[in-house]
Amino acid sequence: MRSVLRGVRLLAVSVSIATILPATAAGAATVHAPAASEPVYDYTQAIREQIWVQVPTDSDNDGQPDRVAVRIIRPRESGPDLKVPVIFQASPYYAGLNDVPNHDDVDRDGSDALRSADPGTDRVESIVFSGYLDNYFVPRGYAVVFADSLGSGGSTGCPTSGGRNETLGMKAVVDWLNGRARGVDATGAPARASWSTGHTGMIGVSYNGTLPNAVAATGVRGLDTIVPIAGISSWYDYYRANGGVVAPGGYQGEDTDVLAKAVLTRENPEVCADVMAQIERDQDRVTGDYSRFWAERDYVRDAGKVRASVLLVHGLHDDNVRTGQAGQWWDALARNRVPRKIWLHQAGHTDPFNVRRDVWLDTLHRWFDQWLRGVDTGIMNEPVADVEVAPNVWRTSKTWPVPGTKATTFSLTGSGALKRGPALPGARQSFVDNPSRTAEDLAADGTVADPNRLAYLSEPLTKETRLSGTPTITLRADLAGKSPYLTAMLVDYGTADRYAGIRSLPTQDCVGPGIPGDPGCFAQREYVTTSTPSEIVTRGWLDTRNRRSPSVTTPVQPGKPYTFTWTLQTEDHIFAPGHRIGVIILSTERDHTLRYPAGTEAGVRTGVSSVVLPLVNGGR
Repeated sequence: MRSVLRGVRLLAVSVSIATILPATAAGAATVHAPAASEPVYDYTQAIREQIWVQVPTDSDNDGQPDRVAVRIIRPRESGPDLKVPVIFQASPYYAGLNDVPNHDDVDRDGSDALRSADPGTDRVESIVFSGYLDNYFVPRGYAVVFADSLGSGGSTGCPTSGGRNETLGMKAVVDWLNGRARGVDATGAPARASWSTGHTGMIGVSYNGTLPNAVAATGVRGLDTIVPIAGISSWYDYYRANGGVVAPGGYQGEDTDVLAKAVLTRENPEVCADVMAQIERDQDRVTGDYSRFWAERDYVRDAGKVRASVLLVHGLHDDNVRTGQAGQWWDALARNRVPRKIWLHQAGHTDPFNVRRDVWLDTLHRWFDQWLRGVDTGIMNEPVADVEVAPNVWRTSKTWPVPGTKATTFSLTGSGALKRGPALPGARQSFVDNPSRTAEDLAADGTVADPNRLAYLSEPLTKETRLSGTPTITLRADLAGKSPYLTAMLVDYGTADRYAGIRSLPTQDCVGPGIPGDPGCFAQREYVTTSTPSEIVTRGWLDTRNRRSPSVTTPVQPGKPYTFTWTLQTEDHIFAPGHRIGVIILSTERDHTLRYPAGTEAGVRTGVSSVVLPLVNGGR
């Protein structure tokens, strides 16, 4: 997840933040706060301090408990007689990143050997993490806390790319804010959060948005809400898929060991050498199987422990932390009746501050007032879902997936049609894997035959059809050759203006007074769109050797047909009238899967192969 890390730059946003504080802890003086927090505290007079919190782990094996470096900014008026709630952002990025080469085993020759990559291009980035949280929320009566994840910056311990020690490190900060963990200042003297109500909300983007999921899944008391933005809910699904080794978009060859080394910025990093070596062994880039190593990093399994409310945010074009991470977390939270809201936007791996600034700040403000100050802001009476269905076009709904969504089955037919409903068994259709070709190339025109993939297209749609949720595909197929992968892509065929990125404008917008060197002004941004005849809507991968379970590798007999079922990434997408829904089947996806030698032949049995799409209006 260096991609997660490096792909995310939390904005240096200054904001006016005055908050009035919530109810105080038992036994403390009561402070009556207004109904909604206002920017009444002077940011320039805020108290800034640093402490270290003791963690019940010794991940660097030095015989001493790990310690987390914590930086605090809070209103000068805060203290034992005026307690304030806390907005907490944990991160392994505050000290920057080491440049660590990715594995160079992406192009497999069949030997399954793991080789260290050449140093290559320097990718170290200087990342500004001051962000807009302190500037906006301190004036509104909140404390804002930043902490270095274990093994990074001023913390001790070792980074483990989502391991249990990292979770316990950030949980310890929540415990300290609630008087349950030991903290010390720079002199070693005890440090207590006598100014804190204990009510804590965690927020962040990417890795910083993953840590809130991890801590919430412990069920820690005092963590009242989390705002995971582009966060991981299961690390297995970040670096693996259904038994196969895959990469986040743009980071072929990265894995948990590479990421851990990238964020290993603590003093004396050499003490973590054995931990880094163990991660590389345990992650298993050979079989890609789900294991105890990955189960430790799977927060979805512990969704039943979550006490915090959740405001989940994800980009529908996030090819780094893919949308399936949000989909499976959302579904697990729903099953456990966790209070929640969701924002899905058209951009990629980014903060919604870049997408919908004013509405985002207002929403976040009311969310934190609701859950950390106990003020009824009305936000929980509003629609559960805010979805950007096209650049700058938002729709709300009372649930998500949106009401009216039905699982709709389409059969893959011998004529190349995607037929709604069942179809008669057909012939075997085959293609030959060519790992040198990109998914975009293979999906560009589904109306023509191509030796390196199969394409199935619906009739032109007569009405707007919305996909909302997680598609599933079932193929009756055989493979013969080196590559064990099957890849399925859902494609929107029809010319339209589509999202192509975000660009900065010369104008600026200021969200707060700021301080010297941090004016709190940011470039305004706008979507870049481009007119294209097709768009890959979502995709999914399967290592066919894991057809029975992602935990078990079972060889595939060449030429023998098997039934394979797997999911694609969660998505919310509108197919316009006149467009066609396409399903593309291939083996290697060059930018995500490992690349075995070309030549694997795959055969698909039509009629008995199908895709189930969660649709509104049924794809007619």
